[in-house]
Amino acid sequence: MILTVTLNTALDITYRVPRLRPHASHRVTEVTERPGGKGINVARVLAALGRHTTVTGFAGGVTGTVVRELLATDTAAYADTGGGRITDALVPIAGTTRRTLGVVDTTSGDTTQLNETGPAVTATEWAAFMDAYVRLLRGASAVALCGSLPPGVPVGTYAQLIREARAAGVPTLLDTGGEPLRRGVAARPDIVKPNAEELAGLTGSTEPLRAARDARRRGARAVAASLGADGLLAITAQGAWRAAPPERLTGNPTGAGDAAVAGLLSGLVDEAPWPERMARAVALSAAAVRAPAAGEFDRAVYAELLDRIEVTEHPTA
Repeated sequence: MILTVTLNTALDITYRVPRLRPHASHRVTEVTERPGGKGINVARVLAALGRHTTVTGFAGGVTGTVVRELLATDTAAYADTGGGRITDALVPIAGTTRRTLGVVDTTSGDTTQLNETGPAVTATEWAAFMDAYVRLLRGASAVALCGSLPPGVPVGTYAQLIREARAAGVPTLLDTGGEPLRRGVAARPDIVKPNAEELAGLTGSTEPLRAARDARRRGARAVAASLGADGLLAITAQGAWRAAPPERLTGNPTGAGDAAVAGLLSGLVDEAPWPERMARAVALSAAAVRAPAAGEFDRAVYAELLDRIEVTEHPTA
């Protein structure tokens, strides 16, 4: 079982409009609602790949109820198509789960994202989560710690969760930014997956290779940095690689990074060589761009791209 942690879960709402114009009224041509938050998106991609995942974090209020209902619907759909399954281990809270709104301009392919902050978490709710997390680690093959922290959760939370996982012998992947990333890296996660902006914020360097090496010196055992349409850069104890798709795909990039995390996690659990992990991650990321909403990917695009991902090795790490 792969465990994903989404402390700031969300109901992801996507609007599609023919053209997005400031200060104008728009007619929405399509609306989708999906259970969201980075770790939940990762779990949905993994389940579609046939993996058993468990999601934990917080859910509350009417929005939280909708998120859990949609998760149950997804799990049934994966079972019907021979896929994996998602186990809901979200911890109830009094506050209301946040919403995120993505507006897709179908003419340009650009997406405008609006993210709510999230509900405050009380000390009692946090203690209940920690009890659940420690219990879930006993059956986990890997854990992904993903996304922003809701109000009331200490900034050093991810470092604490990484240490708990290490004590249980469970490898960790960290995907966050800002101060939670800086503190989490110092706790020595097995993989950290920042985007270029998060990596620059952590290290002060805008040169990806130098910044990734610096992040590894700060504690991460491996750094897999997302470079957007240019693919993925990995710095590990075994070597350094870049992976890129053979061509750029247009579509909705929301959730592409989460799909990459799913590819890295599946490779980690399978103990696949790093070039294979990166090929999976980049192919899934590109296929997610062609899907209508975060947490999904175009299976045909993934299958077609997987063997065509260009992975090149740097001479030194």
